Amino acid sequence: MALAARALWYASRRHVELRETILSERSETEALVRMLYSGVSRGTERLVFNGLVPAADRERMCVPLQQGEFPFPVKYGYCAVGLVEAGPEALVGKTVFTLAPHQDRVLVPLDKIPPVVLPANVPPRRAILAANLETALNAVWDAGVGPGDRVVVVGAGTVGLLVTYLCAGIPGTEVTLIDVDQSRRIYAELFGARFTKPLDGPADVDVAFHASATAAGLACALACAGDEATVVELSWFGDQDPAVPLGAAFHARRLKLVSSQVGQVATSRRPRWTCRRRLEKAVALLADDRLDQLITEEIAFADLAREMPRILAPGAPGLTAAVRY
Repeated sequence: MALAARALWYASRRHVELRETILSERSETEALVRMLYSGVSRGTERLVFNGLVPAADRERMCVPLQQGEFPFPVKYGYCAVGLVEAGPEALVGKTVFTLAPHQDRVLVPLDKIPPVVLPANVPPRRAILAANLETALNAVWDAGVGPGDRVVVVGAGTVGLLVTYLCAGIPGTEVTLIDVDQSRRIYAELFGARFTKPLDGPADVDVAFHASATAAGLACALACAGDEATVVELSWFGDQDPAVPLGAAFHARRLKLVSSQVGQVATSRRPRWTCRRRLEKAVALLADDRLDQLITEEIAFADLAREMPRILAPGAPGLTAAVRY
């Protein structure tokens, strides 16, 4: 039997709305998932909200259950946790993470994007961080961080904080988190890292991660890097064209500037790891109560269309917003 559902659509520039939709009859290769929580990915969804997805990147930006096309109207999102109501017997009644948009019920194609069953020690609300933790894990692999390394992370948004969390857990690392917002110091302390403002950043680090999505932040990361160090760029600037300071000592110090993007598994792991295995590991790594602190507000799904402009406004406070269904 067909079921009614509601979903959030990016209808036009800076305008979102909840729309009714009818789900098709479930096939044998699909699972019906009733949503419990979804997460707003502020960086990526802010670009979608403002219509800043470049034409050349629109195909790469598509997510598995997206409907519509960029720039608008488009149904977009990929941080969802729900309860399987119908499907294979082994999945029914299980709580799962899936790459689904903000929608109260979804049909998930098991042959294309099989959901990940949550371990007993990972609560549903925290599991909305899985996609961002997968991005952070891939970045740490791209960087090749090892025990004892000096590491700096520029940008204390959700992804930057998850990179800090992973790096600080490697034995002997000295991790410094840098951000212009002094209130983010509490997160550095939460994970056992130092915190400083940009002009006081350490020098001569082995690895620098940049996750602030600003040209000034990238300049800060490059300035912190020691000779022949690696600078990993995690920010995605959409249709912007940021200045990259490659003068001064960039060449003399033989710095390595590396892009990291979650679309493919990091080169160092690709012969052995699939995207599925990486996502499962990211979900398992969420078994840490401290990560609940990265979810800074909770919004009822019924209120999401009204609240989304506030959440995605430039400079809006907070980290991950959990949508409660």
